[in-house]
Amino acid sequence: MREGGPMHAKDILIDGFGRIREEVHAAVEGLGPDGLNARPGPDANSVAWLVWHLTRVQDDHVADAFGLDQVWLSQGWHERLGLGLPRRDTGYGHGPAQVAEVRVGSGDLLTGYHDAVHEQTLGALRALTAKDLERIVDERWDPPVSLGVRLVSVLSDDLQHVGQAAYVRGLLQSADA
Repeated sequence: MREGGPMHAKDILIDGFGRIREEVHAAVEGLGPDGLNARPGPDANSVAWLVWHLTRVQDDHVADAFGLDQVWLSQGWHERLGLGLPRRDTGYGHGPAQVAEVRVGSGDLLTGYHDAVHEQTLGALRALTAKDLERIVDERWDPPVSLGVRLVSVLSDDLQHVGQAAYVRGLLQSADA
């Protein structure tokens, strides 16, 4: 957080996305492939799917809102994770079969991708002005979506999914105890 001087909206957004990054690392840290890919039930999501999905949503939405390339594609994360899903898939609408396809061999892949997206997000946020937050980024909705609303929406979605990842991790650890 900023020391001294007034706090700006971008400072709050930067702090929020930083908290998501911290929680992503906490949810993944120390889990091997079995823990990352385990699903508490046949229709449940794994830690791997939840972290992948929240990162894909952030990557997709922030890149679109700021006119940037998605890190998933531009930095080769699609190939590195090798999930067998369409290149632009973000996980929206995934059923159990698609969730099962999101399997990773290492938490480092998930946190590496998330960290790369986080860095791109921070770069975009650091340049924000208050006026930028009013810019309409999606006219498909009524009312149209401003940049500020889109960023808060991404924060909300990411926080919900990282909370779910922490919960699944806790379920798995309780079952192992």
